[in-house]
Amino acid sequence: MTAPPRCAWARTDLGIAYHDAEWGVPVHDDRILFEFLTLEGAQAGLSWETILKKREAYRQAFAAFDPAVVARFTPARVERLLRDPGIVRNRLKVASTIGNAKAFLAVQEEFGSFDAYVWGFVGGAPRVNRWRSLADVPASTTESDALSRDLKRRGFRFIGSTICYAFMQAVGMVNDHTVGCFRAPRATKSTKTG
Repeated sequence: MTAPPRCAWARTDLGIAYHDAEWGVPVHDDRILFEFLTLEGAQAGLSWETILKKREAYRQAFAAFDPAVVARFTPARVERLLRDPGIVRNRLKVASTIGNAKAFLAVQEEFGSFDAYVWGFVGGAPRVNRWRSLADVPASTTESDALSRDLKRRGFRFIGSTICYAFMQAVGMVNDHTVGCFRAPRATKSTKTG
């Protein structure tokens, strides 16, 4: 049986499973949005494969990504997390997750949900791109620039434009499955082509 054509980055069993089931699928659940915001920030300077391998440990370490619980983590809890080999043991990244949880709650309070806030950056619907190859996919866009600026203004950290664009791809705000990938949209409408 021949494997279906996929985006070039999906090469390992873990990467293929993530690509086939999650990447680019629109997410509207605040807890999952907080999970991806956290994981994308943790990934800075590392491979996404490394983060996928640590995903379950992150779920355990960060209270299943419940921002209300994470926002109350104490300095003692931070010290325990920094000894946890299942996560990226970077003090700034751990501290940013706790600070981001607090900022996340403030966004929920202001907008009713983080979902309502973040999807506003793409007009409430996924941006569908038709890139021909992985080399055509940008590292950031004007939308990810705007999201990054606004999140920083609201107190979020580890949230540069490249991280924001990876987050937008992960949660389906943009669909960057390349042309030819079996998960690529078949619609004739496209916003960008490579």
